[in-house]
Amino acid sequence: MTGPPGPPGFGTARGRRQKVLAAGLDPDHWYPVEYERALPPGQALATSFWDRPIVVWRGADGSLHALEDRCAHRQLRLSAGVVDGCHLTCEYHGWTYRGDGRVVHYAHDLFGRAEPEVKVRDYPVATRHGLIWVFPGDPALAGGRRIPGIPELTGPRPWPRMDISYVWRAHHSLIMDNTSDFTHAYLHRRYRPFWDAKLTRHATTDDGEGVEISYDAFIGGGRFVRHFVDRRRADTTSIDITYHYPYQCSDTGGYIKHWLFLLPMDRRTTRVFFLFYFKADGIQLPGSGLTMPYRLTAPLMRAVSALTARPTLSQDGRAVEGEQLGYERHFAAPSVELNPAVRLCQDLTIRKWGEHLARDAHARRQPGGRPRPEPGSGAPQGG
Repeated sequence: MTGPPGPPGFGTARGRRQKVLAAGLDPDHWYPVEYERALPPGQALATSFWDRPIVVWRGADGSLHALEDRCAHRQLRLSAGVVDGCHLTCEYHGWTYRGDGRVVHYAHDLFGRAEPEVKVRDYPVATRHGLIWVFPGDPALAGGRRIPGIPELTGPRPWPRMDISYVWRAHHSLIMDNTSDFTHAYLHRRYRPFWDAKLTRHATTDDGEGVEISYDAFIGGGRFVRHFVDRRRADTTSIDITYHYPYQCSDTGGYIKHWLFLLPMDRRTTRVFFLFYFKADGIQLPGSGLTMPYRLTAPLMRAVSALTARPTLSQDGRAVEGEQLGYERHFAAPSVELNPAVRLCQDLTIRKWGEHLARDAHARRQPGGRPRPEPGSGAPQGG
């Protein structure tokens, strides 16, 4: 006996909502997988990109490496193994891999045979903004694709920042919908990070690679945060949001900014990285009219995170996880999306995924070309 059919795949989806909720993110971009501080030397991390298991480890010398999370011998996950110097050893038979995915040592008898030439796929890996990034697509493209620069976070006096991350059981597009749509202020009526939002602009960028959105709204007026925002300097009555596929950023009056980086782990799980940063001279000592000393901004960020930002974003997490469950039960129901900015973001996600699939299909048809397995296909790579 078979159960009821689930939501359709990308090729059979009908309408914008079904299409966007079946779309992945183009692997030919850099994606964050963890904070640098969370992976000390000698440790390995199990993660994934769109159902493709990946292991990242830091060697004894601090170097970072990323491979498909699969031993070529018996297919155990390498992330369960042991970091040995700068290599990674499978826990089962002791096959040891170096950073390019090649086996360099076998911890057992080879029965008189020569050492086999064995390799699993390796991935480009980099660090920026305190995050570890992996390039899960065509490695030849990694050098030409840039991790977004954030000049405010560099130099001797970087802007105070606040980093928040979650793993949400929701498709990545639902999170982009949520952070692009300021009509859900009712959800946050307790913390009031924004209210009275009115959409003033929504347009695709000239190059077709992004969506620009603007709202008039009251920003940062919650019961705690409002005491620290110096509204004599910082105009917090509007916000500009840009979906730079596959990333998002915002700017409130040049004083409050954020980036959102998403890691689509599978079709219903997303690692979410929020990076907020604030211009120091827009932060005031409550009740004094004076700018807060720079040395006090770091503890303030920790307080804002604990008392306001994390509880507020947790509400968003529960909402998108509920939306995911609702879609899985009612995927055939008519879609009602009123916000045209959300529709533009969804159209961009759909188009970019379709372009990726078309490029991938073209590469597979080339004579002598080695096709790249689709994420989640289960096809072996390398070796």
